[in-house]
Amino acid sequence: MIFHSILFNWDDLQKETAEQPAYFSDLNLDQVVNAITAKKQEYNLKPFFYSPLQDAGTVRYRQDVLQDLGDGVLLANMKTFAEKMVLLRRYLAMAEKLDYNHHKKGWFLEAAIVYCEAVSELTKNMLAAPVKSSGFLGLREYLTSYVQTEDFKILSAETHKVKTALAGVKYSLIIKDNTVKVRKYEEESDYSLEVEKTFEKFKQGAVEDYRSVIKDTPGMNHVGAQILEFVALLHPEPFAALDRFCERHAQFVAETLRVFEREIQFYIAFLDYIDHFKDKGLTFCSPQIDENREVFVSEGFDIALAGTLLFTQTPVICNDFVLHDPERVLVVTGPNQGGKTTFARTFGQLHYLASLGCLVPGRQARLHLFDQIFTHFEREEEIHNLAGKLQDDLLRIHAITEQATPESILILNEIFSSTALKDAVFLSRQIMARVLELDLRCVWVTFMDEMASINEKTVSMVSTVVPENPAERTFKIIRKPADGLAYAHSLAEKHALNYEQIKERIRS
Repeated sequence: MIFHSILFNWDDLQKETAEQPAYFSDLNLDQVVNAITAKKQEYNLKPFFYSPLQDAGTVRYRQDVLQDLGDGVLLANMKTFAEKMVLLRRYLAMAEKLDYNHHKKGWFLEAAIVYCEAVSELTKNMLAAPVKSSGFLGLREYLTSYVQTEDFKILSAETHKVKTALAGVKYSLIIKDNTVKVRKYEEESDYSLEVEKTFEKFKQGAVEDYRSVIKDTPGMNHVGAQILEFVALLHPEPFAALDRFCERHAQFVAETLRVFEREIQFYIAFLDYIDHFKDKGLTFCSPQIDENREVFVSEGFDIALAGTLLFTQTPVICNDFVLHDPERVLVVTGPNQGGKTTFARTFGQLHYLASLGCLVPGRQARLHLFDQIFTHFEREEEIHNLAGKLQDDLLRIHAITEQATPESILILNEIFSSTALKDAVFLSRQIMARVLELDLRCVWVTFMDEMASINEKTVSMVSTVVPENPAERTFKIIRKPADGLAYAHSLAEKHALNYEQIKERIRS
């Protein structure tokens, strides 16, 4: 097994997209990705989250890796390795910025020591981990082979040898006025110990410490640098060994591990993010990627909205939905502010997260990969745009239907709300005919009940209200026939304004 990536199969081309997809802001996925990557800026993870997969094999590859990371011990080991690699980069960056040669090489050696420790510890932990995914099995095999290579063995041995030799260097300083002399250590007595021992008997408990605290910094001033130069002249062999080490191992970090350390942060960042939701009792699952066109989700929720509610007492409402073959279009109707747009966003978010190989918000899910996602959410009119809102809607939906395929996902939110009902119904029917012809999966939020029952491909879902108080929304979207009158009747009845109530009041 040849390991090259924890994110991609061997046969899959690695892809990174620098810019977020056009539909991100409509689905609030920009908020989600910003939150996931906020604490991982140094890794530049956003391109991974901007690049949905279209290969089911790669999606399952990532799902299996996530399943292994469900073992908290393995996840902690990955974080420990990453922390040491961060320290390694910090030491290397420091070495680049320092001014004095021996000082620079000393920090380079420290970086190599950290690297060898990180790789050896990771290898040991991987050999003990009960992993099952192809990704981690491949990593284990790679590490087992890598630590046995001649290059790594020499690197590991020389770091220890050079460090030990430098640690054994002893010297004496003679400081008089503004003069500092450096000479070899000649087994002189340490008088500080004798002074402390002499005055120990006069000690009467703890006293205030008047000693100055010298700040320990990685930098070195010119005096320290000159002292180090003299020490190197007095002890040429260990410093010559340091020079040879730095020259021989100028590029000691394996590229495969450099890539791995960045890629594993994709999983770590995502798992850290969803931990907050799990603490609130919300569930995530690994979706089944179905080869057919059916879709099923149990207890799905809008992850962006849930993120804004994390530290409030407001509950997150979960919803179910299903599309059985030949059903393709979920038509969502119901009262305003009833959660219809949130439901539409949830549909898009679930499919997108599934296409990344991530866990999705819900108890159970069966989803299908897509080639493109198209969204049509209402936009504010732009004053410099001479075209009216209706024309803008028509141009946008025309462009979508020209590009969409049967593998696409389309999310329409309150289209044609600016025109007369008769015209809106006519235009919507024309668009629906095109959508059904394309046979793509679609969520259509609309105020037009007529769109919910066009044929067997359309499914009616309705945003519900509390029966005893129709003004109160439940934010539950259920599968039932659209009937705008039901809400109107309930509202009229609440305020004693239905036909029977008004007639009774006239009689009395």
